[in-house]
Amino acid sequence: MGENDIDSTNSELSSKLLFYPKRRVVSIIEKHILILATTKDFVWKFEQENVRILQQMGYVVHYAANLREPEYISNETELQKMGVLIHHIEIARSPFILQDNWQALQELLNLMKQYPIQAIHCHTPVGGVLGRLAGRLSHYRRIHIIYTAHGFHFYRGAPLTNRLLYYQAERFLARYTDVLIVINSEDYESALKLPIKKGGRIYRIPGAGLDLERFRPPTQEERQYWRKQLNIDTDTFFLVSAGELNENKNHRIVLEALKKLRERSDGQINIRYGICGDGFFRQRLEEWIKNMKLEDVVTLYGYCTNMPEILGGADAAVFPSKREGLGMAGLEALAMGIPVIASDNRGTREYMRHGKNGYLCRHDDSESFLKGIEMIRRMNPKQREEMSVCCRASAEPFSKANTIRIMREIYASIDQPAEEMELWKKK
Repeated sequence: MGENDIDSTNSELSSKLLFYPKRRVVSIIEKHILILATTKDFVWKFEQENVRILQQMGYVVHYAANLREPEYISNETELQKMGVLIHHIEIARSPFILQDNWQALQELLNLMKQYPIQAIHCHTPVGGVLGRLAGRLSHYRRIHIIYTAHGFHFYRGAPLTNRLLYYQAERFLARYTDVLIVINSEDYESALKLPIKKGGRIYRIPGAGLDLERFRPPTQEERQYWRKQLNIDTDTFFLVSAGELNENKNHRIVLEALKKLRERSDGQINIRYGICGDGFFRQRLEEWIKNMKLEDVVTLYGYCTNMPEILGGADAAVFPSKREGLGMAGLEALAMGIPVIASDNRGTREYMRHGKNGYLCRHDDSESFLKGIEMIRRMNPKQREEMSVCCRASAEPFSKANTIRIMREIYASIDQPAEEMELWKKK
């Protein structure tokens, strides 16, 4: 069907069609939902399963984000193949870029005039603010609001300014939230204290959910093959980190630990450290690696789509983030039976068991990371095998199947019959 035409031969369908503003055609029997985030690649990285669930429920799925944000993998074509309608808005990552975010709010309101959107599922702090405000300010219909908090910024130990600003903002916006989703125990306890909308619900999910078939312990043959592909010698201790290259991911602390280890070993360490990911900290990381004389130890792999193969060749994973809502990178390593040397934060506390499936460290203490690396290096084969079994077991509760089950329940709770869209039709 053309954008400006209605097939006159289909009179039954024609009677159920309504023109959007700008002469777009929409069927009032369709259900529309908007996924909102700040970055272009968010849906591709974290929301593919949710898109499939919604489409199975009969929804037309829209995605709004800042399409000018840097992306490390091209996914727009793939999203279009999935049937997702993509919209650019001037949303900024920082809540303090007021002009862009004010414009983004106006663009969201305009989207709700053009399309009969009946629910918004918003992500990221700024997405959570603008999505809930847009739902509140829309006068065209009742908008159900779902907000997934991937990690409240007012966590225990957060700077006082975070608690004053982000907590008060979340407390205010909770009254406009139909469903609040969190991904760790600490945030769940905080969420229960918020004045959520009357009749609203709070859920805790195991993050985006682990694909336990894709992330599984490798066979010995697979491990040897993958190490060979990466040019890792049999007797080399191989460490892997995964995540966006930014300040929070805290890769520098691992570099400092490796520098100390080299200095204490008269310059000889048989270790390789691979960092998977990209971001605006890449140049700074390259400078640190050069200044610490670790060029022969550290490799920046960039954004990787073959993480099971890279992790499958690793002896240990390092997850040094200062803060995490949960941390899928750590869970993916554990699911493959790879021990994790992780910062102690509210996310990693959900699954890390110190000395059982790896080691917990202070995020600002390179000595503790050095100790964790050395403890795993010195394990004998039997100890490694026992730890590998514990790693896999600790990841299993975070399976994708559990997340999908809860998300189906959440989406069903806000599902709205087409008849309830009559208000929008009259507008």
